[in-house]
Amino acid sequence: MNGRELKRVILATTDGVPGREITRCIGLVRGSTVRAKHVGTDIVAGFRNLVGGEIREYASLLTGAREQAIDRMVAEARAQDADAIVAIRFETSTITHAASEVVAYGTAVKLA
Repeated sequence: MNGRELKRVILATTDGVPGREITRCIGLVRGSTVRAKHVGTDIVAGFRNLVGGEIREYASLLTGAREQAIDRMVAEARAQDADAIVAIRFETSTITHAASEVVAYGTAVKLA
């Protein structure tokens, strides 16, 4: 990133950062992604449904989607010079039969 080290942004699902004082609320930051499943994944998942157990292909798909949504949320917070994002939440919704959206959102803040 232009030879600069990226600023570390603290992530918290709590309303604050333990041991740190919030000096300014910057506002809402969010990141989202829409992922579609692969037809091959559906076939493998169908077989797994017959015998039971974790459907690793879907778990992997959603893990990647959550990570990308977090990365996009953090990038938005960095662009606003935030020190932390508090009250982080996730939402997932179905867009179509074969695609889902994952959204990560929280409040960007400056810390003392």
